[in-house]
Amino acid sequence: QLQASGGGLVQAGDSLRLSCAASGRSVSNYPMAWFRQAPGKEREFVAAINWSGGITYYADSVKGRFTISRDNAKNTMYLQMSSLKPEDTAVYYCAYDISSRLRRPSTTKNDYDYWGQGTQVTVSS
Repeated sequence: QLQASGGGLVQAGDSLRLSCAASGRSVSNYPMAWFRQAPGKEREFVAAINWSGGITYYADSVKGRFTISRDNAKNTMYLQMSSLKPEDTAVYYCAYDISSRLRRPSTTKNDYDYWGQGTQVTVSS
């Protein structure tokens, strides 16, 4: 089970840190990712990280502003978001790919098997 938290209402230019805590099993050997979905839009890739944290991928729209990380000792993944823009407004979902143990992360949502419930991020202008 994944539990995403840390969302909220902020102003443009502010920062937020999202957390995704896993429970029930260790996710330390699996790639994890963040996706987001704005109203009326498809769920889109934001960032992904491999099991060790040594490989990360970002969507072009967030590159340089967002940082994905993980703490395997805490079974938790993070997304540090800075310089937030109104277009970052969405529900943010975390996920992990149980089929890719110790492999590179995917940026495709259909490759992820387990999803958290989402946390709302709203950025006002």
